[in-house]
Amino acid sequence: MRPKHRAICAQPIALVGLMGVGKTTVGRRLAKRMAVSFYDSDEEIEKASGRTVAGYFRDHGEAAFRDGEKRVIERLLDGTPIVLATGGGAFIPEDTREILLENALTVWLKGDFETIMERVSRKNTRPLLQVADPAARMRELMDERYPIYAKADITVSIAKGPHIRTVNKVMRHVERHLKAQRTKQAPKRSNNSQCKSSVK
Repeated sequence: MRPKHRAICAQPIALVGLMGVGKTTVGRRLAKRMAVSFYDSDEEIEKASGRTVAGYFRDHGEAAFRDGEKRVIERLLDGTPIVLATGGGAFIPEDTREILLENALTVWLKGDFETIMERVSRKNTRPLLQVADPAARMRELMDERYPIYAKADITVSIAKGPHIRTVNKVMRHVERHLKAQRTKQAPKRSNNSQCKSSVK
C-alpha cells in the first residue's frame, strides 16, 4: 500500500549506479524519510518471475532479463511519487534509460572502485561477477558504464561509512532544488530536466 503522506518530491526518484553502491539500502531509507513507497526493480522481477536474478540470468540470458526489467520499471513509474532502486545494468540500455529519464528524477550513486569491491565481496550473488577475475570485470564495468550513468539528472558521490550519510546528501540536493523552484520562475520543462546537478 502506498503511503498517503504528501511526498517531498512530486515525481518518482530512481537510483541508478553500479552494484554495491547501496541503491537498495539508501533507497529504503530515502523513501521512509520522504514518506513514499519504496521499490527495488530486482525484487519486483523476482516476484514476477518466481526466480532469483542470478537464476534468471543463468537460465534465460541477460537480454531476456533486460527486457523483463524494462517492463517492470515502466509499470512502476506511473507518475506516483516513489523511490525506485534499479539494478546495476538497468540504466544502460537506451530504451530503459529513456523511460527512467522521462518518468523519474534519476540519481546516480557514484562509488569508487575500492569501496564497491569491498561491498560486493561480501556476497557471491552478482551474476556479472561470476568470472575468474571479478576485480578486472568490475573495472571494465566502470569504464563502460560510468559515461552512461553520467547522463542521470543528479550525481551523488556515495559517502564513506554508514549509508545514512548518502541518504542525507541526496536529501540535501532534492530540498535545494525544490527551494530553487519556489524562488525562481522558470519555463515549464520535462521531468528529466527538473534537477540537473552534481553533489560531491
